[in-house]
This record gives sequence, structure tokens and C-alpha cells, in this order.
Amino acid sequence: MTELTKKQIDRQDYVDNAIHELVLNINPSSKHIDWNIEMAGDIRDIIEVWLVRELELCSDMEFYPYLQDE
Repeated sequence: MTELTKKQIDRQDYVDNAIHELVLNINPSSKHIDWNIEMAGDIRDIIEVWLVRELELCSDMEFYPYLQDE
């Protein structure tokens, strides 16, 4: 695979946006939180551990598609 499909990109966007929304929703302060892909990535990694490895609900590719090294 040389590039992600539209469906895979849509899944990445969905996960990253859901994480950002979660952060905004649980923020107890009134301070604005800008979009930060590094923060989203850190949180995504923890969620992936639980959904993929601990609970075995899906594969890592199903959770957050990525390009595999060829």
C-alpha cells in the first residue's frame, strides 16, 4: 500500500477529532485549548493500548489506519 484510502483517512480524522473533542469537553477551566496533533497522538496511543491490546476489540489498523513499511 502506497497511500491511505479515503476511508482510512476519514477514520484517522474521526479518531483525532474525537480525541480533541474529549479534551475540550473534560477541560474544567475556561481556557481555550488549541488543536494539537502531538497531544492527540499521545492520547491516541493510550486509547490504542486499551482498545487493541488489552480489550482486543479491533486491530491497530482498524483503530487508526497507517501505512505499513514495505
